[in-house]
Amino acid sequence: MSEDPDHPVTYRQAGVDIDAGNALIKAIAPLARATSRPGADAALGGFGGLFDLKQAGFRDPLLVAATDGVGTKLRVAIESGQHGTIGTDLVAMCVNDLIVQGAEPLFFLDYMATGRLDVATARDVIAGIAEACSQSGCALIGGETAEMPGMYQGGDYDLAGFAVGAVERDCILPLPGIEAGDKLLALTSSGLHSNGYSLVRKLVEKTGLDWDQPAPWEPELSVANSLLSPTRLYVKPLLAALRATGPSSGAIKALAHITGGGLTENIPRVLPEQTAATIDLSAWRQPAVFAWLAEAGRLPDEEMLRTFNCGLGMVLVVAAEREGDVTSALESAGETPLLIGEITQRGDDAVIYQGSLDDTP
Repeated sequence: MSEDPDHPVTYRQAGVDIDAGNALIKAIAPLARATSRPGADAALGGFGGLFDLKQAGFRDPLLVAATDGVGTKLRVAIESGQHGTIGTDLVAMCVNDLIVQGAEPLFFLDYMATGRLDVATARDVIAGIAEACSQSGCALIGGETAEMPGMYQGGDYDLAGFAVGAVERDCILPLPGIEAGDKLLALTSSGLHSNGYSLVRKLVEKTGLDWDQPAPWEPELSVANSLLSPTRLYVKPLLAALRATGPSSGAIKALAHITGGGLTENIPRVLPEQTAATIDLSAWRQPAVFAWLAEAGRLPDEEMLRTFNCGLGMVLVVAAEREGDVTSALESAGETPLLIGEITQRGDDAVIYQGSLDDTP
């Protein structure tokens, strides 16, 4: 039966449920309030979020902004029906980019687009966002949930995150004076974090794995649970180490967040042109997933090191004479920093690897 041309067509019939959107706002309002911090009350519902820099205690700050998503890791969450940690990835990819410039994250906003708003799924995602904001000292002050039938199919959705931080003008990283002899410390990753998933998913498909079967590299977890391990949040331990050693003292000269492009592409982003990073590949143990990927895809070290983090999520450039101070500060903050190499004079390559990934202990 054809529709009556004189009968009203509602927004709900067009695929957009305003009531579902209102229900989601009610469900997530307590989550946002729990992220309140000096400078923001984290209340939702206005047309924009407010932040008071003076109340946050800054004297001569510069604002630093970052935006990111989680890439095709979302397909693993969607296809496996596990949405509880993908919000952590979203926050981590933004706030970890702020801290590498010495900035304290202040507030976060999210954007979620879907073909049909499922309140339970959206609440799970935003609960992960709120928890990660709390762990980073960052207020969740707003966001947008867009229901767009015809743009997204079925249960598909996409995420984007926006974070703003502040750093005192004389504490911006990288600091000048990076030179040969400076040491490279690293903090471990929790696994793949949020990069390389188009290749990961291709290799999972190629090897015939299902999301709910035991992961060959981590049999106590399913493939999906292992691949959805959330990105580590490095903000609090790095802020603690910067403050303990003096953020403008030159103890910590630079930080590099190891995301897409791996060690090979990300470390040079913070180095002067005349310097290089020499890295000992035997200095840390890779999580087993990386060895599985290398074998499944027959991937050489060069491809692994410029696609994945290979077990290191953050690299610090540290003055040689302050290495002990920085190590102690990180240990006091609950980290176990690894000495992975040093800064050398630039030759043909900006990153020089010693040994092979097979040498990891």
